[in-house]
Amino acid sequence: MATVLDAQSRVLASDAEVALAQEVLVSLDGPLGYLSVGHGSAGPRPLPPDLGRLLQTVLHAVASGSSITVMTTPREVTTSTAAAMLGVSRPTLMKMVKDGALPAHKVGTHTRLLSEDVLEAKKARRARERAAFAALLEAEGDEA
Repeated sequence: MATVLDAQSRVLASDAEVALAQEVLVSLDGPLGYLSVGHGSAGPRPLPPDLGRLLQTVLHAVASGSSITVMTTPREVTTSTAAAMLGVSRPTLMKMVKDGALPAHKVGTHTRLLSEDVLEAKKARRARERAAFAALLEAEGDEA
């Protein structure tokens, strides 16, 4: 079976490709995120660390037999897209923008947000949720 790229950009690897990904992972040396490309006269050149980590994450997923979904996000997103990314309603997102909790800018009469800002807000919210959960677990442990 060959690699299958379905309509949702999900990669389903064959058994041979899973084995190859496992071999590549074993052969990698260096810290997480350190990968190099090219073996020409210039020799191998290191990839940027973030790209190396991304590729290693993909290799680990393929090596474990998981499917990979590739998704791109534009630099700027609409309020509807940003709300979907955050898992909130559009009115809630607009309140966050109005309150200054989320930076945005106008393009004509339309509000736009940078994907980077939306993803950072999502990461910050997740960190707050985890901290609250940890505090709840700690409070529950104190009662026992």
